[in-house]
Amino acid sequence: MDDVVTGRLRLAVVLGTCAVVSAACGANSDDAAPSTTAPAPAAVSAPDPLAGPPITDSSVLQSAMIPLESLPPGYTVIPDPVRDLGLDPAPEYDAPDQSGTDPQRCADVLAPISQQFADAAASAEVRYSGPDFSSIDEDAASYVDRGAADAFAAVQATFAECATFTGTDADGIDVAYTLSGRDGDVTAGDASVAARLQIESSGFTLVSDVVVAVVDSTVVQVVATDEDGVDDATLSALAQAAVDEIRGVARGV
Repeated sequence: MDDVVTGRLRLAVVLGTCAVVSAACGANSDDAAPSTTAPAPAAVSAPDPLAGPPITDSSVLQSAMIPLESLPPGYTVIPDPVRDLGLDPAPEYDAPDQSGTDPQRCADVLAPISQQFADAAASAEVRYSGPDFSSIDEDAASYVDRGAADAFAAVQATFAECATFTGTDADGIDVAYTLSGRDGDVTAGDASVAARLQIESSGFTLVSDVVVAVVDSTVVQVVATDEDGVDDATLSALAQAAVDEIRGVARGV
């Protein structure tokens, strides 16, 4: 399976679980709470010049990910099997992987920044699972020269081209995606953009709220997912925590 769709396919798996045990998921496509959405996010430019130098050591950037103790109770780390557990990469299985995205360009939506825009000097990511099918994911990539500005622009270009798209999970189950801006005030870092991705499959819905921010020469992406989406205050707090951690490491604070 292509790594760029791993995060969204994990959400599709959750939706599949909801379809099997429908009582466990309170929101379906008919009674989900109203979402605070708006048209596609307006384009935002990174500062010129950027506010600080890149982080060039991935282990240092990894140490700047939001720590578990900063999250609400009930969240746990989803370990990376290779990096955290020392396991071999997953083998290829005989059953065909039917996952895909149409158009393929939209496979980049919510993919790690380092996969959306190449040549990162350092990259890092962390994933947390929470109660009631919720999750919080963070990833970051740091670039030399004007790379962070270009990466930030590339992410926004993908948002602009992917207001609606479709896909399938590994078992061939259809998934529909709707991407929009947020009708609220969520800002972070030196420049930022916020969006909401609604994910629907088999009559059930999950909502991912995302902030992508420029911090010095690093681009960080924070994604909070649950059945109804998160409010501005929660998303702002998560984004600010991510920015503060990265800024502190970059400046030796």
